[in-house]
Amino acid sequence: MSINYELYKVFYWAAKTGSFSQAAQALYLTQPSVSHAVKQLEDNFGITLFYRNSKGVELTQEGAYLYSFIEQAQILINLAEEKMAALKNLENGELRIGGSDSLFKHYLLPFLESFHQNYPGINLRLNHGTTPDIITFLKEGKIDLGVVRMPIVDSQLEVRETFQLMDCFVAGESYAHLKHEALSLAKLMEHPIILFSRNSRARMTITELFQSYGLKLKPEIEVGSVDLLIEFAKRGLGISYVTRQFVTKELDEGSLFEIQLDVKLPPSRVGIMTMRNMPLSIPAKRFIDLVR
Repeated sequence: MSINYELYKVFYWAAKTGSFSQAAQALYLTQPSVSHAVKQLEDNFGITLFYRNSKGVELTQEGAYLYSFIEQAQILINLAEEKMAALKNLENGELRIGGSDSLFKHYLLPFLESFHQNYPGINLRLNHGTTPDIITFLKEGKIDLGVVRMPIVDSQLEVRETFQLMDCFVAGESYAHLKHEALSLAKLMEHPIILFSRNSRARMTITELFQSYGLKLKPEIEVGSVDLLIEFAKRGLGISYVTRQFVTKELDEGSLFEIQLDVKLPPSRVGIMTMRNMPLSIPAKRFIDLVR
């Protein structure tokens, strides 16, 4: 049996108030409209739901039985409406973001702090990984958006460019003799090179650059975090390839210096990645607006 929900709504208010006229006021209807809706519901069930008394109307035994279910349904509907309003107003909910440790630490942290201050009811869930990891998280529905290095070529994904980073090679005092020399890529490779893991976008980019000059970049040390890239270079274990914005402190204090090259390294673009043709949650939309 398929019955219009509006009939149940009228029934609920008539039973709750014990009056067709009060139900009409609550629903902004006329009293005849309420009477007609109740008659339709009774005709559908073939059961009398109300009988009149001196004060208005009262439920029959069958009507009271129906009301016990409709009341629960109405409570749940009201609760759902309150929850949806809270979600719309960002009073509660969840925002799931994927990104690398370095992007969270050196770029996203101020935005996350601002978002949390503005919307303290929204729970933040951060998923760490390389760019391929973040793409997988997004496609599996584990995150709402990912912050990754570009380019990303995937018809299922939409990427909004946000800002650019500049990568560079840095070294510690053990390589001070290279401070005033512009090295060729071939000359650079005569020294131990420290790179991030194979699956990172930064690693892919620098490998492709060397290949374009007919060189095969072979790192002596591979690490899984930017902090280790920085620390290994400071300790003189080799020359690390890092994002300049992530080592500004070390460059300013002199514990690291930038290796000068005779070629220009291309900038690295960072973008916010989402699933194409999939609606974004309200927290995700608000965060993207904050970052862009």
